[in-house]
Formats: sequence, structure tokens, C-alpha cells
Amino acid sequence: MGFFDKLSQAFGVSSSKGMDIGEYMNSAEMEDVDVLHEPADMYVKPVTIVSEDEVKLVEDELNKKNIILLNIEELSKRPTTRNNVISALKNFVASINGDIAQIDETRILITPAKVKIIKRKKPEEEQQS
Repeated sequence: MGFFDKLSQAFGVSSSKGMDIGEYMNSAEMEDVDVLHEPADMYVKPVTIVSEDEVKLVEDELNKKNIILLNIEELSKRPTTRNNVISALKNFVASINGDIAQIDETRILITPAKVKIIKRKKPEEEQQS
């Protein structure tokens, strides 16, 4: 018994009905199904943001309990817009009890409610303490 025959049985379709696995996998109901892994409670999603209008997309993902790896490379070319976006995200993250941390010049890690980021002190801060 081949893989597709087993898959057909798992979905309750006998191979005599001629199940077209390609057609099934491309159907609308299979659009968001990951057949290799079971669904997760949260996902880490890479997001690139290029304007202030896209802040809502990040907020929506955080409300879905997803962790965001935000690429702000395009925003870095426009410091005022970058500052406005980061400020809006900081305010939103604080309101949902999430967390935000800059990884490097172009990437920011943002977490949903009740997920915190452990931040290291900079070497000069450690020496002053």
C-alpha cells in the first residue's frame, strides 16, 4: 500500500474513487494547513515594515499571540518615520503586557502578552553597577 493510498484512507476516501491528492492539497480548505506539523499555540513570524500604516499588521499578529521578528531596514532610511513606528509599537506592547527589544540596527523582537525578553546589560552598565 502506497503513501497516497494510506493518505486516502486517513481522509476516508477509497482509492477506487480516484482521489486526486494534488487537487485536494490545492483546495481552499487546505490553504492554511501544515500537514507536517501539528498546530502551535504561537508562531515566530518575520515581518518587514516599510510604513506607519503597517503597524496595525504587527498589532494584529501580537493579538494572535505570535512573536514578531521585525525588519525595519527600510524605515532606517527615514528616521522620523522609524521613530514614530517604534514609539507606536512600544506603546502597544506596554498596553498588552508584552515586550520589545532591539536585536541590531535593522531588527526588533516583539513578544505578545506574558512573554518577556531577557535583556543583557551593556558592558559599561555592568561596570557602573
